[in-house]
Amino acid sequence: MKIAILGGAGLMGAGIVRDLISDRAIVPISAIRVADVSRARIDALSAELGDSRLAAFELDVNNPARLADAVSGVDIVINAVPTLLGHQMAIFEACLAAGVTYTDLGGLGTYTVRQKAMHERFRSAGVAAVIGTGADPGMSNVICRAVADQLDTIERINLYWAAELVGPENPVLVPPYSISTVLAEYARPSIQFLDGRHQECGAMTGHEVVDLPEPWGRAEFMYSPHSEQLTVPLADGIREKGIREFTWKLHLPHREHEAWVGLVKAGFGDFDDPVTVSGASVRPLDFLSALIARNMERYRDRIPAQDSHEIHFAVGAGTRAGKPATARCEVVVRPDPLYDDYVDAATSMNASIAAQLLLAGAAKPGVWAPEEIFDVPAYLDEVRRRGLQVSLTVA
Repeated sequence: MKIAILGGAGLMGAGIVRDLISDRAIVPISAIRVADVSRARIDALSAELGDSRLAAFELDVNNPARLADAVSGVDIVINAVPTLLGHQMAIFEACLAAGVTYTDLGGLGTYTVRQKAMHERFRSAGVAAVIGTGADPGMSNVICRAVADQLDTIERINLYWAAELVGPENPVLVPPYSISTVLAEYARPSIQFLDGRHQECGAMTGHEVVDLPEPWGRAEFMYSPHSEQLTVPLADGIREKGIREFTWKLHLPHREHEAWVGLVKAGFGDFDDPVTVSGASVRPLDFLSALIARNMERYRDRIPAQDSHEIHFAVGAGTRAGKPATARCEVVVRPDPLYDDYVDAATSMNASIAAQLLLAGAAKPGVWAPEEIFDVPAYLDEVRRRGLQVSLTVA
């Protein structure tokens, strides 16, 4: 099998490459095209990993001919280019034109509706596309399907993701993932599925406190823009069970949460809207990214060792065998030496799982969300193989 990873030497792309070449491979892989705007990053990753299957491909996504070459001659394209850079639809269309199976990491639901609207074009062309296949979205969609499959009727499914850091307090703000993504999660309204229909909800609304085991403890959640709520309640096997509510909520570590709230209050939520400084036009995002990077480098000796703990869980309420029932599926990610070389192991590993399961036979023509296409037990078995803790209960 031949795989192309666009953005393959970036933070998430490099992690996907690591999982693909590991002993956890699901399908035989003969070649991995690492396409990235930075040849230096590609070469550094290739030198570090030392795998002869890696092939460098310098890519400017703004060059249509170069993009067409990047997605041709492979069995699947994994789009790991950051969503908010705005290239998602161009890459999506390029894979359709090339007749190549496509998957991406999603990204706040920014393009989800537009991509789903192209289902018939992909189906007619015999091309498969699965959108949002990281951890959230991706694995999160699958655990929602696991919950839905335990219920005969569904009143609601509520999906949560929480992260917590254990160790000395960090005096330096270290973003958990893309700065633009975090700012968007805090500053932009979201679409939630309430009272049987999609509704817009304000930024940082939907406040809910949930008591979780340590180290999360009493966790405060809020609505956040994501793609799961745009697809899960509409999926076959879920929609017809009568679902009236589906929400997605976020909890970042307590002190970091306060920092991001403060940045949004200061105006960084409008991160693409330039401001004029001494006669020069500057995007707030560019300034903040440069400042945070400089701060992390300047004070790197002050950044303490911290263990990151994540919990992803879906709770569904409805009926089972004619009686009220609650189903809960959760995935816990705790520190493990296996994850040391990853920026976000859960996201990278799940993108690798999804792509390989598609290559193994799950793919079918059309545009799909993960809950519509993956076999839940097979998928969760691969998650467990990567050291993540999975549980499914019904009460």
